[in-house]
Amino acid sequence: MLELYECDKCKQMVLIVQEGPGSLVCCDQPMIQMQEKSGAEEGKEKHIPVVEKTEKGTRVKVGSIPHPMVDDHFIQWIEVIGDSFLQTETLKPGENPEKEFCVPFEKVKKVRIFCNKHGFWIKK
Repeated sequence: MLELYECDKCKQMVLIVQEGPGSLVCCDQPMIQMQEKSGAEEGKEKHIPVVEKTEKGTRVKVGSIPHPMVDDHFIQWIEVIGDSFLQTETLKPGENPEKEFCVPFEKVKKVRIFCNKHGFWIKK
């Protein structure tokens, strides 16, 4: 569950929130399941989420080295996932590559980010 699929042609993305027997098709071709990268890949220092506890909840920074946030290379979104929630915040070029979420740090099970150039990254 919570699998992300992308159309190889138009780049539209679909998030599966409940599995079913069908298949996803876009632009007359099957959509591709995006694989989560977790740290063995090149560029991990700019993509692996850094998760911190705050007074209000949980802060997610993208990378131990801040990720670029320019027009052709930026973090599009950050999401935090727990047993009973999924929260997503979008980002734009020029913004800081971080967001704060009003969810208890202890309840966050997984954090995912999406870089428009380097794909889908995760921290469990």
